[in-house]
Amino acid sequence: MRVVLAEDLFLLRDGLVRLLQAHGFEIAAAVETGPELAAALAELDPDVAVVDVRLPPTQTDEGLQCALEARRKRPGLPVLVLSQHVEQLYARELLADGTGGVGYLLKDRVFDAEQFVDAVRRVAAGGTAMDPQVIQQLLARRSGDDRPLARLTPRETEVLELMAQGRSNAAIAGKLVVTERAIAKHTANIFAKLGLEVSDDDNRRVLAVLAYLDHGR
Repeated sequence: MRVVLAEDLFLLRDGLVRLLQAHGFEIAAAVETGPELAAALAELDPDVAVVDVRLPPTQTDEGLQCALEARRKRPGLPVLVLSQHVEQLYARELLADGTGGVGYLLKDRVFDAEQFVDAVRRVAAGGTAMDPQVIQQLLARRSGDDRPLARLTPRETEVLELMAQGRSNAAIAGKLVVTERAIAKHTANIFAKLGLEVSDDDNRRVLAVLAYLDHGR
């Protein structure tokens, strides 16, 4: 699996290269600036891009914008964005085209090698990997009494958070130590209360839920 990596901090970039290589990934390019990232994505056609939001020369959202432009040229290009802080706007922009293959992780997650590598693989396969803190903030922002989210039970809210991270019913059941049948029931209730069509496609359901939660910002 070929990876284009963009990170301007040398030590972190070098560490990510070594980590990914140790888990069987091929590093097609490891760059530190926005223009270098744009060129690498255009020329190398990677299986997945792992991109820091803020890159030189602007140190604003250069990395994200390069990734979004690459996805416009190649719809569905898997992109995992790394950020120092939770910025909901970036999460929304990633999800906007609805094609999947997206992730948004805080850089702190990089230090959990297993979780980080799992997120890269999930995104490369067309799935979704959203940081739990992003999901919690999206949920909190839409949790007023006049919102459909207020009708969810505490357990349904917990299941929704795990769904939005990209977890399957089996993974959620394992996390909560319940049966898959119980999770399927919770999932059906969640979609019914949010007015969303039930789907067996994990990626579609996550994108639909996140799009709903982020609607009207």
